[in-house]
Amino acid sequence: MHKYNVAILRTEFDEDYRWWEKVCRLRQNKLNFQIVDLSRSDWFEQIEAGRFDGLLAIPPGLTSALKTMYDERLAIIHRTFDIPIYPSIEEVQVYENKKYLAYWLKANKIPHPATHVFYHDKDAYEFLSQSEFPVVGKMSVGASGKGVVILRNEEAAKRYVANLFAGKGGGRVTGPNWRKKGLLTRAVKKLLKPRFIMDRLRHYRLERSELQRDFVIFQEFIPHQFEWRCVRIGESFFAHKKMVKGEKASGALLKNYDNPPLELLDFVKDVTDRVGFHSLSVDLFVDTQGNYLINEMQCIFGQSDPYQMLVNGEPGRYRYADGRWVFEAGDYNQYLSFLLRIDHFIQILNQNHHESLLI
Repeated sequence: MHKYNVAILRTEFDEDYRWWEKVCRLRQNKLNFQIVDLSRSDWFEQIEAGRFDGLLAIPPGLTSALKTMYDERLAIIHRTFDIPIYPSIEEVQVYENKKYLAYWLKANKIPHPATHVFYHDKDAYEFLSQSEFPVVGKMSVGASGKGVVILRNEEAAKRYVANLFAGKGGGRVTGPNWRKKGLLTRAVKKLLKPRFIMDRLRHYRLERSELQRDFVIFQEFIPHQFEWRCVRIGESFFAHKKMVKGEKASGALLKNYDNPPLELLDFVKDVTDRVGFHSLSVDLFVDTQGNYLINEMQCIFGQSDPYQMLVNGEPGRYRYADGRWVFEAGDYNQYLSFLLRIDHFIQILNQNHHESLLI
């Protein structure tokens, strides 16, 4: 069996790379791995010297500066070395960049809530004078509903614009997610780990530092009681409902595990097949006509339960085989679904290796 050399492309500002590390250790009979910090000055030399067969990405979503740094350096790696990257470089580009995602969805003619990005305040005010309310204001970087505000009338929306263009700019809510289940129990355990506390404080400090200025993002408000969260990893599909708490579903961590409609899976498969995306979550609204509208696409996503889907109360996945959807019961979302991801990437590396032998 061929053994592959892979690199985990981390930054020092995000500890989520440890999930890649854990599952690489579980597959150490198939992989050798090392960690490369893309935020360090010698990042290029490390990639050049590593002679890697594949790269595992874990893009940061804390600040636009870190996100831009990661995307720029990953793009150079992609163009220079032609090494398989997982998730794909385009899946990384649309992650935590709501401006770029809006352009990308429009360019690819993918149904989504109408989204407008303005770099001139006069254009934004003119848009608001002709808009129906409410409208949604968004920060370009910010997961779990952070940086999202529902603007109920033109006066509030104009104040929002003025603050982004002439004021202090817009920030995000930061700190622990108090809606997360078991937070108190975990907090007590983490208090015994000083390093974790220091990492969390640095994380929150970075979040607070992110201010959006000199542009504004407005999105059409779609009335909803839930969003569908669909996950595709390779040929495995999952879906559940993210229920609204207050005004938002993102970050509420309220789930409903009704059996997902198969036409939803059809929609997500068609879109992701067309654009070549195979490792991501897709959040969708359902409009009043029953149409699916994509709200977010994220190659890195949270998982507060040990599964991403229940069908008739049983965890498992859907696969599309012989022209129909087939449910397969099982525990497919271990290690926050990173184990399924690494197995999918190994399949890709195996295929590439086989094709290279045929040349």
